[in-house]
Amino acid sequence: MTLGLYVQRASPLHRLAAGWKLLLLAVSGVLIFTVQDWRLLLGWLALTLALYGLARMGAKTTWAQVRPSLGLLAFFLVFQAVFTSWEAGLVTVLRFGVMILLASLVTLTTRVSDLLATLERALKPLARFGVNPAKVSLAISLTLRFIPVIAQTVSDVQDAQRARGIEKNQLATAIPVIIRTLKMADDVADAIDARSFD
Repeated sequence: MTLGLYVQRASPLHRLAAGWKLLLLAVSGVLIFTVQDWRLLLGWLALTLALYGLARMGAKTTWAQVRPSLGLLAFFLVFQAVFTSWEAGLVTVLRFGVMILLASLVTLTTRVSDLLATLERALKPLARFGVNPAKVSLAISLTLRFIPVIAQTVSDVQDAQRARGIEKNQLATAIPVIIRTLKMADDVADAIDARSFD
């Protein structure tokens, strides 16, 4: 299964307009990063998982969205626990975990064409200031799409390094991830150019 791609289901979240989903995602992002209590964030995580159930996404699909990020989240947890406190680490992990799940849920329940159309409509008022709504909407859509893709890349590289016995070498993980990400960005740019998207 490919992470973050639209999955057809008959659910209320699939029927909800793309504009509302993007608005709720943006509001959630702002609110999540103002919450300092890990217990409230744990409740937010439970609500997010309930939304996956409402969208009729099975446990396998839900787990696939967050699994690639587990290594990075574990690093955040340990780093914060060592240099600040375990509560701060838990808050950081829950924030990023919930945002990854919410962003993935938007892309799982919304066609890319609907996302682009909604973003372009929302950005049209900025055209008078020289902003190209089509380009900005494409950039935002690609950002949402590549959150789970990059997380999967990190997971793949970590698995490969683990097989070589060098999983503790952060540099050995970071360099291949950066190279793969740049290669993906280059491929996407070529695809956009091939479709004469200006």
